[in-house]
Amino acid sequence: MLESDNPIASLSDWWYSRNHPAIIAGPCSAETRDQVLKTAALLAEGKQTHLMRAGIWKPRTRPDSFEGVGEQAIPWLLEARDTYGLPVCVEVATTQHVERCLKAGIDALWIGARTTVNPFSVQEIADVLRGTDIPVLIKNPVNPDLQLWIGAIERIRKAGISRMIAIHRGFSSSGKSLYRNRPMWEIPIALMSEMPEIPIFCDPSHITGKRDLLLSVAQRAMDLGMHGLMIESHIDPDHAWSDAAQQITPHQLNDLLRQLNIRSVSGKEGSDENALIALRSRIDKIDEEIIHLIGQRMMVAGEIGEFKKEHDITILQLERWKEIGITRTQWAKDVGLSADFIEHYLDQIHEESIRRQTEVMNYERDKTSPKSNQQ
Repeated sequence: MLESDNPIASLSDWWYSRNHPAIIAGPCSAETRDQVLKTAALLAEGKQTHLMRAGIWKPRTRPDSFEGVGEQAIPWLLEARDTYGLPVCVEVATTQHVERCLKAGIDALWIGARTTVNPFSVQEIADVLRGTDIPVLIKNPVNPDLQLWIGAIERIRKAGISRMIAIHRGFSSSGKSLYRNRPMWEIPIALMSEMPEIPIFCDPSHITGKRDLLLSVAQRAMDLGMHGLMIESHIDPDHAWSDAAQQITPHQLNDLLRQLNIRSVSGKEGSDENALIALRSRIDKIDEEIIHLIGQRMMVAGEIGEFKKEHDITILQLERWKEIGITRTQWAKDVGLSADFIEHYLDQIHEESIRRQTEVMNYERDKTSPKSNQQ
């Protein structure tokens, strides 16, 4: 059985301890019986893993890629559980996957990002789960769509599943990035805000795509108050049959977990709460000033719209927009703001400025339009 100090010592106590984040670990793919059992032995020996994961059906982009060994791996996982006391979790993407796992007695299921993106697939899985209460982990959809993620959770909940965990594994995007999947932390934060009753774990393995970034992403997740981590661990990562670059050995996993700084929501005992309140008050004052300044900026944008309307000038001026991008990016760099932040900020400012100028330039036409006259 699991150790008594395990924060989720059984799957009936599917929550977390703020001092000990829950850990889900195991190989990207179950490859052989020997690999599964050796991995389970080392994870159990480290006494920091609460649930063992392994993919047996792998949704791959190309048809000739390794797509998992399939149902034959289920007995290996059950043997690992019975031998080393680690409950086991498997990814499911079809109703057949769910049925086979339920029949075999797999302890928990997870729904992957490529499945979460499709409400039809999630609903079919939910229908099969009805009448059970197996724990279900729901990864974010591959694209950055908060409502799709929430919708998947709601579908599983409506099926009667009470034990759910949301898994943040990052989002696909075009262009170069440090990460395999951009973390886009604002989306899991929004989920935490809208559904505070759902524990949220971070999957640094799929966010980073490379093992040397795992610690920094895992620490960021802990700093944001996430409840646990799902990290891929393999006895021989460099020779893994899938996603070799992002996996670490069980010993490396233990080292990583020991390096994490786990903070609490309320802070250390004896912390001066008044000092924090004073700092937040300063933030409130600054935010108020920023919003007033943005309001003034948009008033000027409206005046520019009036000028362009009077002189028949197009709203979009590419050379001016390039100039703004260059100068503001440098200003942001000078005060320590990240390039990503200022890029997003400028995009939003530009969009709102265009909206304001469009209103100004089309005001008289909109006023006399048939739709306007009907109101």
